[in-house]
Order: sequence, then structure tokens, then C-alpha cells
Amino acid sequence: MPTDFASQALTNLRDGSHFQWYVIPILVLVLYVYSVEVERRNWNALFAGLAFWGMDWFNEIWNGLVFHFTDYAPMWATPGGSAYTILIGLNIEIALMFAIMGLYATKVLPREKSLRILGVPNRLFVACANSAACVIIELFLNRIDALTWDYWWWSARSPIPIFLFGYLHFFLVAYWVYDMETVRQKAVTVGVIYAFDVACLIVFGFALGWI
Repeated sequence: MPTDFASQALTNLRDGSHFQWYVIPILVLVLYVYSVEVERRNWNALFAGLAFWGMDWFNEIWNGLVFHFTDYAPMWATPGGSAYTILIGLNIEIALMFAIMGLYATKVLPREKSLRILGVPNRLFVACANSAACVIIELFLNRIDALTWDYWWWSARSPIPIFLFGYLHFFLVAYWVYDMETVRQKAVTVGVIYAFDVACLIVFGFALGWI
């Protein structure tokens, strides 16, 4: 039987009656920041940002599948306060935020790939620092029931899984794509990520109705 938070998120799932106009200027902002990178021909940031966003969609898909197979709760849910809930743990505000966050993640990288910070490769260090910051923000969102957890091993008492499986791979994949040698490598990798996401959405969402 679904938890109260899961039931509330399901009630709001893809309900267009909650639409708010603030979504449109945020969407335009996302389009603008990406167009700036295109204008500058900054393909490293562009494809890293897209990779980051694609990894978030991957996470949201498996989160929806967790709820489908348990019929209890997803790992995280967004039960209310959104203009549009896309998946049980993903609303339009989160989706647009992560689209920009992937670009931000590249702006804090040192230029020298070989640089170490406190003895740690800088890509790994920055990825861990950003992931930890994201977990701290999630803790706040959870306290106000904007982002909810129903499993003890994915909670404020057990933040390590959130750090590892909720965020760290977003940054690591984005930085991996950022450092690829050619634009073709970046484009192919991002294309594979999105092709997988789209295939999962078609199969598990439109065809089977599981998410």
C-alpha cells in the first residue's frame, strides 16, 4: 500500500491544473544559458550540462520503477507545491533547475585536469563537494516535506546512499564528458545517455504505464 507522501505525489502526477506561469520564464532562462554556450562554442560545458541532465532523468526513471515494483514508495517523492509533476519524484522546477546546474558544475572546475586538491584529483574533489552540498539542500527540503523520503536507509539518518546514488554520478559523468578529447566523443556519449532515457520513458511510461 502506498505511503501518504507517495499517494499525494500520485494524485498530482501529470495534472496540468497546477500550472503556474513562472515556469515559462525559467524555461527561457534555461534556453538562454545554453544558447550562450553555443554562441561561445563552449562544447565542453554544453555537452557536460546535457550529460548531467540526462543522468538526472535516468535517476528519476529508476526511482519511478522502485515505486511501481514496491507499491509502497519511491526513493524520493515530490508530493506537492509544483506547477507540474512529471514523474513521482520529478517536478518541472527540479527538471529545469538540473538543466542549469549541469552548466554550473563545469564553471567551478579548475582548468588543469592534473591539479590535485588536498591530494585528491580535482574532478573527484569538486564532484564530492558539489554532491555534499546537494545532500545538505535535500535535508532542508525534506524537513519542509517538499522532497520526501520513506525508507530509513535513504534519509537524514543515512545520507551516504543519497550522496553516492543521488548525486555523485551526475557530476562524475558530466566531468567525464567535459574532459573528452573531441566534440564527437561528447556528442555520441550524450546521445547514448538520452537514447537510453527516451527508450525507458517510452517503454516504462507510455507503453507499460509503470512510471
